Amino acid sequence: MSQDSSDAQWRNFRGNLPVLTIVMAAFLIVANGLRYGCSLKGRGASLVWLILSLIYLCYLHGACVGFILVIAGINYAIVKLFARYKYCTGIIWSFNLAMLTLNRVYEGYSFSLFGQQLAFLDNYRGTFRWHICFNFVVLRMISFGCDYCWTLSSSHFDHKKHMQKCEVCYSGKTCYFALQEKGLSVDKYTFLTYLCYLTYAPLYIAGPVVSYNAFAAQLDVPQKNYSVGQICCYGLRWILNFLLIEVMTHFFHYNAFVVSRLWRQLTPFEIFIISYGVLIFMWLKFFLIWRYFRFWSLVGGVETPENMPRCINNCPDLESFWKSWHASFNKWLVRYVYIPLGGSRRKLLSIWVVFTFVAAWHDLEWKLISWAWLTCLCFVPEIVIKSFSNNFQAKSTLGRFIHRELCAIAGAVTVSSLMVANLVGYVVGPSGIKVLMARMLHKDALPALGTIFTTFYVGVKLIFHIRDAR
Repeated sequence: MSQDSSDAQWRNFRGNLPVLTIVMAAFLIVANGLRYGCSLKGRGASLVWLILSLIYLCYLHGACVGFILVIAGINYAIVKLFARYKYCTGIIWSFNLAMLTLNRVYEGYSFSLFGQQLAFLDNYRGTFRWHICFNFVVLRMISFGCDYCWTLSSSHFDHKKHMQKCEVCYSGKTCYFALQEKGLSVDKYTFLTYLCYLTYAPLYIAGPVVSYNAFAAQLDVPQKNYSVGQICCYGLRWILNFLLIEVMTHFFHYNAFVVSRLWRQLTPFEIFIISYGVLIFMWLKFFLIWRYFRFWSLVGGVETPENMPRCINNCPDLESFWKSWHASFNKWLVRYVYIPLGGSRRKLLSIWVVFTFVAAWHDLEWKLISWAWLTCLCFVPEIVIKSFSNNFQAKSTLGRFIHRELCAIAGAVTVSSLMVANLVGYVVGPSGIKVLMARMLHKDALPALGTIFTTFYVGVKLIFHIRDAR
């Protein structure tokens, strides 16, 4: 039986895995050999990592590395010039959003746009489109700018209070959150470290996203939260999960049904099975891609947040889902978007800004904007219900039973809504909504919908029992 390779992202990652692994091994041997052999810290480690990373970027993007360095240089100049002004973060955001938009509109630019004498460089654009990877560079440029501005205006992080609640910090180590929130000394925000942070090879292509503060702090002191044995175990688990997706794509061709649009000819229950299979595949695909690069980073001495800390099947509400899907990006959004917008005080309004930015950051497509706004529409009632639920304390056994049943029903509704939103954003698109709704809401589909909803309800109840047992 042939293997389902219809997903372009997974096909490219899987096909380039041997070369990528050779690059990873070479990078780690040279970088770690020099770092530990010559006791390099700070500036020395930055220089070694930057040189190796630029060689890697030249292979990926060829002459287009020049675009990256020019934009990075302009951003650095803006940060340094306006850092002491109140509106600095607004300028940083405006510049980076403009770059994000222009990069997509002009498809990474052509050298001929800047003069015919540079047109020959269009023949040396590398093997990978630079403006696709640049989305992550934008996050890092914003992180550098905001961290520097907030350091100058004094940090409000109470480390002693944090240590009382954090088991990692209380044990004498330093957790990622503390590394992120503790402001560095002003002399740590240098152009060399900044460029190293933007181009750091293990995290350059796909993340996970790490803040500037956390990255720069680990240049001096490599991460100690993961032992050699734990990192080896982490790598072994990755291999086992890679074998799992190999089996899955060999026997279950979910994506092929979607890409070929054969799903339109299936029954409602079959559409549900295919849709659910696509979502499971998406989770496992991103799980493997992000963990591969996180493993590379951990071996290099830099700890980053885990992007998939919880399985997609263990998220009965939208809040827990988004804390567990691309979790490092979620932490970035909370620090640089959600909290500056007012945090929980303006939650109902800020989520619209957050998800619209997430959609635009991924790509300038209407189907992603549709996905973002559908997600927000599902999020609003959950926020309202949770606010009432938190104030409600059931005292009787019957009251607690009713409250738990309502939570399970709400969880089933949330899972259903989340599934529809992701199908619109990543599978059928806005043009396929009418066909999907017509098939799923037809009277012949009602028994299938009842079975699906009951399955979700039972699954949410099972999640509750597992969490209670823990």
